[in-house]
Amino acid sequence: MAAPDSKRADGIAYREALPRGWNGSGRTILLLHGYPTSSYLWRNVMPSAADAGWRAIAPDLPGFGDSPPDPPATWERHVEHVERFRRALGLDRVALGVHDWGGLIGLRWACDHPGAASALFLTDTGFFPDGRWHGMAKTLRTEGEGEEFLANVNRDLLAAGLRFVSPHLPDDAIDEYWKAFGDEERKRAHLDLYRSGDFSKLEAYDGRLAALGLPALIVWGAKDEFAPVGGAHRFHKQLPGARLVVLDGAGHFLMEDAPERVGAELRGFLASL
Repeated sequence: MAAPDSKRADGIAYREALPRGWNGSGRTILLLHGYPTSSYLWRNVMPSAADAGWRAIAPDLPGFGDSPPDPPATWERHVEHVERFRRALGLDRVALGVHDWGGLIGLRWACDHPGAASALFLTDTGFFPDGRWHGMAKTLRTEGEGEEFLANVNRDLLAAGLRFVSPHLPDDAIDEYWKAFGDEERKRAHLDLYRSGDFSKLEAYDGRLAALGLPALIVWGAKDEFAPVGGAHRFHKQLPGARLVVLDGAGHFLMEDAPERVGAELRGFLASL
């Protein structure tokens, strides 16, 4: 399936899929990627949202994909970028879809802007003050080790690492995700993000996500080693009325591993709202 073309709003690149008969108004879902991906992660899922009658928009967060860096690339700055992007496109309330770091960023944004989100689509992410970083994240957070890792990484190493998690990841996706490593400023952004990623910051958000009272769909890869499925069950327990779907055989990048299944679940969810 061809990926939607990239556009720009206030310097932020994004992809868009429109429902048939789109007249410039209607409901929108905002899809936020994680690390080290881009809007390209959502390319095979966005048409399912359009099939449900929704406009689907997926930005490249600054420093990823086709969006230039905008340092410092801290967690807090990325939350600000989401609001900047929403205002640039003149979006009102949006359903919010997130993956990986997109959840840490997007869910903070939703809590900081009550009323901006109308529904939640959560995939393989976290929003817990007692969270723990995995091995590569620990490396990026450690002075010296993170710099050494980024100095030595190349496209082949990135491809090997991503395909260890998602064996059938196509070359075009590797090319898109490699853009985040394209120059020293982009690499520095990785360190800014992870070194600002103290889970204790989420203590101030305790109970606030549930308090939004939003309909929620949680779709998770059963084989995820970075965001284990226990997090999905924790979200399910914390969000009253949420629906949980665990996809056997899918890992962390479930939009790459099982795009048709993820798309079908998203289509049904959006059609029910």
